[in-house]
Amino acid sequence: MPGKDALSGLLGELPNADGPPGTPMLATLSDRRDFDDGWVFERKLDGVRVLAERDQRRVRLLSRGGKPLDATYPEVVDALAAQAGRDFAVDGEMVALRDGRTDFSLLQQRIGLTEPAAVRASPVKVTYYLFDLLRLDGRDTTRLPLRTRKALLRDALAFRPPLRFTPHRNHDGHDLLDAACARGWEGLIAKRADARYVHRRSTDWLKLKCAGGQEFVIGGFTEPAGSRVGFGALLLGYHRDGGLRYAGKVGTGWDTATLRALRGRLDALEQRTSPFTGEVRERSAHWVRPELVAQIGFTEWTRDGLLRHPRYLGLRDDKPAREVVREEPSGRTR
Repeated sequence: MPGKDALSGLLGELPNADGPPGTPMLATLSDRRDFDDGWVFERKLDGVRVLAERDQRRVRLLSRGGKPLDATYPEVVDALAAQAGRDFAVDGEMVALRDGRTDFSLLQQRIGLTEPAAVRASPVKVTYYLFDLLRLDGRDTTRLPLRTRKALLRDALAFRPPLRFTPHRNHDGHDLLDAACARGWEGLIAKRADARYVHRRSTDWLKLKCAGGQEFVIGGFTEPAGSRVGFGALLLGYHRDGGLRYAGKVGTGWDTATLRALRGRLDALEQRTSPFTGEVRERSAHWVRPELVAQIGFTEWTRDGLLRHPRYLGLRDDKPAREVVREEPSGRTR
């Protein structure tokens, strides 16, 4: 690893950065467990991806799709504006912590808030874990190896709440994943230590999960039964071969307030015909335009291609519904 003086000298050899951060680098789901010393391992964080940049005029927070997030996380904007450095772009994950673990359901209480009074009134504190550096002092750092980018990142910013540096380990990926799962973490991200930062999904970054979980498109819902309010279950799908493939239904993971609020959004999207390809045998089903994306945890896929033991974790607004596919190890999709 180059020393601090060498790192500073590297910047002068880099090309000027061209424009805003752009599309983030995305990891590929993998069941690989054996790694050599050319990989590093970071904790997989259960939150929302956020890119941030500061120039001479302002700080901007952006979702992975380019949506402005400044109003939702003003404390993070303030922390980045207070940095000594005047020009940088970083990549990271916005999370909410409960008992030391990232909790996507808790983060849901902040996602989407933009009114200053509502943000101030929210009891949910967020933490912005930074794990990559895309620009520094006007120079494009994406061409540097990951280890070098992380070393520059650690030196470039002061990491005080709500900012945290994402540490990494260098060895024993299999043992590290076992330890992560035992702690109740979502998993690990394995990254090639010498890889450049590319603005697309790449096998240089691998998702190693402890349990199943991904995004699904909501294509319908069922009526509630008994004392239940809102709805009974959400009907879920993913895109395959130009259509929306049915993946099953989820009926757990929410409180009464969520049931009522989500029913209102579903009613506004209701349509007469099913958005799914093929028959979906659900009595009292209501069909909706497939625009909402939900984060779902589950244990596994059945042989019939349905989710086993699914649970609702929250809505996502950082990924378009049209991009939701079934995630498969080694980058395969079905």
